[in-house]
Formats: sequence, structure tokens, C-alpha cells
Amino acid sequence: MISIDKVRSISVWIFLIPFFAVNGCLLIVTNFHQILEPGVPIFPTFPYFDGGVSISRTVRDFPLYLIFKPAMFITSYLLIKYWLNTKDIINFFDSNYSHTRKIIFFGVSSAILLTIHSIFLGIKIDNDIYKFFRRVVMLSFIIFELIAQAYLISFFYKIKDKLKNFINQKYLRLKRILITLLISISIITLPFLPFDNFKFLKHAIEWNVFLGVILFYLLTHLMWKKISS
Repeated sequence: MISIDKVRSISVWIFLIPFFAVNGCLLIVTNFHQILEPGVPIFPTFPYFDGGVSISRTVRDFPLYLIFKPAMFITSYLLIKYWLNTKDIINFFDSNYSHTRKIIFFGVSSAILLTIHSIFLGIKIDNDIYKFFRRVVMLSFIIFELIAQAYLISFFYKIKDKLKNFINQKYLRLKRILITLLISISIITLPFLPFDNFKFLKHAIEWNVFLGVILFYLLTHLMWKKISS
């Protein structure tokens, strides 16, 4: 199946591009911040642990958004191609699967939401409605991604006997553990989002959820076997 080869190829780039873009911006901010914004201090941080800075704060200023925005636009495009090719795979194994449209809707919509978030990133408008809109877009992107991924994992487990010659079952199990963990963390932390008292915790969770979401695609690349084999 050519769609499996496409998904293997696309998924590894969905991991690599945002990973290096976001962490590259983090390295620049933490090492050259005084050059970019003289007089505005930022302390050494590893936000995956200490939550010292948010992703938005890391990538929203010039010239860092010149790295981040194109990377997210490319990632959004690849996400759409990923989910459309995934639809072909689902139809190949079970053309009557009842949740195919839901998987594609949430998957493609997440890519569109990522594009919208990237467009508005760095545009500073002192308006509560605008700030709320940006938060809703970002939160919706994560929710839609997790829903699409959860449905897809459920489908793969439903047909795992058919997939035994196409996938490495170990990575399918890892994907299920990962998506269960991400959903659990998101549900637990949701009530704390409106409160500023938990700023550092929210930043750390944001970085780790980001890593978990893109790690799903790296596991996808590792899960599918090459068709030639």
C-alpha cells in the first residue's frame, strides 16, 4: 500500500519539524535574549521541568516567529496529508468503519487550528476577547488532535490481527499508553487553566503535552513496516 509508505514518511517530519523549530527557538531565547530584547531579563530554564517560560513566549517575538510560523505552516500541511492518507489506510482494512469521518474531521481540523494559531501568534492586541480567542484555538487544536489520535488507536486495536504483517505491535502499545497519558493529563489540568497561581505548572505541562503530541507521529513512523518487507 502506497498510503502506508506515505504515512511513514510524513509522520517522521511531523515530529522533526516542530521539535527542532520550537526547541531551536528556546535555545536562542535562553542564550541570546539580551541581544533580542535588551533590558528584559530571562533566566536559564528547561521548561519541560521547571515551566520557566511558555511556548508562546518563546516563539512569538521577532525574529523567532520567522522560524516558528513557517515550521507550523509546513506541519499543518503535512498533518492534512497524513490524515487523508490515513483515511485510505482505514478504508483499505475496513471500508465500513463507522468512525472514519470523525477521525478525518478532527485530524484535519486540528491542522487548520494550528494554522490559525500560527497566523495570530505575535499579533499583540490588548483585548480580552482576542486573548480568549487565541487560548480557545490553541486548546481546541490539542483536544482535536487527541480525539483523532484516540479514535485511530481504537480502530487499530479493533483490527490488530489484520495488521500483524504491517505494523510492529510494540509501537502500537506505546501509542496507546502515550495517548491515554496525554488525555489523562489534559483532563486533570483543565480546571487549573483559568488560574494564574499555577503558571509554572501550566507552562511545564504545555511543553510536555506538545512533546507528547508530536511523539505520537514518531511512534507512527516506527510502527508501520516498510511495504517491501
